[in-house]
Amino acid sequence: MASVTRLQVYRVMADTGLVPLFYHPDPEKAFQITAACYRGGARVVEFTNRGDFAHEVFAALARRVRIEFPDLILGAGSIQDAGTAALYLQLGAGFIVTPLLREDVILTCNRRKIAVIPGVATSSEIGRAEELGVEIVKIAPGEVLGPAFLKAHHGPCPWTRAMISGGVSPDEDNLRGWFRAGATCVGMGSKLITPDLLEQGDYAGLEEKVRFVADTIQGVKVGK
Repeated sequence: MASVTRLQVYRVMADTGLVPLFYHPDPEKAFQITAACYRGGARVVEFTNRGDFAHEVFAALARRVRIEFPDLILGAGSIQDAGTAALYLQLGAGFIVTPLLREDVILTCNRRKIAVIPGVATSSEIGRAEELGVEIVKIAPGEVLGPAFLKAHHGPCPWTRAMISGGVSPDEDNLRGWFRAGATCVGMGSKLITPDLLEQGDYAGLEEKVRFVADTIQGVKVGK
């Protein structure tokens, strides 16, 4: 079970503003990626459930992270159903991210008071998620909806807290646009943890890139 409360998860997401996300089938490389993100300043990382035996990789990663980086919150993403959510919760996931508004996943997490971030793409979906007790929704695909959608939604619903996924790039203008529109945090995958860095095993380079993005986000949040 998770070693952190859902309130702690939401606070760290809001404070850091960054959630790196990735999948890798090799447990050792998955740990090196996670370690680079941690050393670069990330304190929340999402491991996506996308390959065969992904839960076994996550289990090994979660055990090692809990020992070596006890203040890092490791969660599971791309969770499509309640059964898979329950599996990852049993393996120690600190939070669950689903690409859809799956009420069965939300209820499963709520029963155990685990943070859950469902994917939404309309104001009606956001409203339904909030009725179900969701604190932070995942607005995706960000590249399609854009900051203007979030800003317009916040007009009548200023209480919505959102993580943006897709369409977020590690440059100041893009980040400033999202945070000015009211984003709570951003999820970044291949634009942050790039294929070339992984192919080269350049974990020091990944660490520097994460640090740059994390520092940029803090600057954007202060100056927004």
